[in-house]
Amino acid sequence: MGLFDKKYCDICGEKIGLLGNRKLEDGNLCKDCAKKLSPWFSERRSSTVSEIREQLDWREANRERATQFRATRSFGERTKLLLDETHRWFTVTRAKNPADDNSDVLDFSAITGCRADIDESRTELKVETKDSEGKSVRRSYNPPRYEYDYDFSIIISVNTPYFNEMKFKLNDSRVHIPFQPTTIRWTGSSFLQDRHEEPLYDPCYRGFREACDEICSLVDRIRTGEVNGQQAGAPTQGDFSVAALIPGLSSSPAAEKAVADIIKYGTWTCSSCQWPNNGTVTCQHCGALLSDEKFLANLKNLAFAAAMAEGTSPSDAAMSAGASVQNSAATQSWNCPFCGATNQGKFCESCGAKRP
Repeated sequence: MGLFDKKYCDICGEKIGLLGNRKLEDGNLCKDCAKKLSPWFSERRSSTVSEIREQLDWREANRERATQFRATRSFGERTKLLLDETHRWFTVTRAKNPADDNSDVLDFSAITGCRADIDESRTELKVETKDSEGKSVRRSYNPPRYEYDYDFSIIISVNTPYFNEMKFKLNDSRVHIPFQPTTIRWTGSSFLQDRHEEPLYDPCYRGFREACDEICSLVDRIRTGEVNGQQAGAPTQGDFSVAALIPGLSSSPAAEKAVADIIKYGTWTCSSCQWPNNGTVTCQHCGALLSDEKFLANLKNLAFAAAMAEGTSPSDAAMSAGASVQNSAATQSWNCPFCGATNQGKFCESCGAKRP
């Protein structure tokens, strides 16, 4: 056959235009049929016509799942990781609705791993000066100065017949970190000059880095079966009991109602991801159990009061559990190894260093 002979698609039978052929191992594929393949598929040229037909059948069957998909969690900016915890499904898509572009909807059980890929681009800044002859030259600073650009990607490894990875960027545009001026930091018995161009001091970088860690941790817990819409074994609002939250406190209708009302109408902040929650004892964002120390202390105090008013006395174990929760907030503080400041959060309020 000549170079300009007419070609026909071995899938749909339609004539292929001059620049529309997508070569297969043993045939030809038109661009319209190629668009129906999975966006994660990259082995077209080494695939046979039969294998392409099988994948297109698989993609057609996926439409039903995409139509039924109801996202319960979303991660990312333009391209998103969506979870449907009711069906135990997930997808990665740029569409508002997976049905719009027939996004590949996979079972949680298809996940085999997850990792973050942080792409760094470093540019050295230079100063323009005059040489001995008066000509303009660009020279490095002493010490050198740099600015950075970052892309944050998540790679989910999966077990499917047609692809084994789903890689997507969390950030819509590159994260730019300009050079920061020199600051003075007190370290023990001496002053130390330290340049703060390191990325960990940039809040945008930290936010995306934490998002990467959070997603990888969540996907890994899904892979191991620890998360099924929420942590395995975690009490839900429907099967929650006071005894499950406060060991040693006998359950009573008054205590049950007090706890249920506080959880329903109060708001607590997840200590793992800082997500505000209400109406549930597990974080709606990362699946962690209720861990807000102040909220728990208030919850237990009201449960004690309600139980005692009803004539149910808390045991010594319950009282000590309540006391330990109230006192645990102080144990959460930490001293920064760089500047010595005392902090409560994930990052030093004085110098920005991450909690060790």
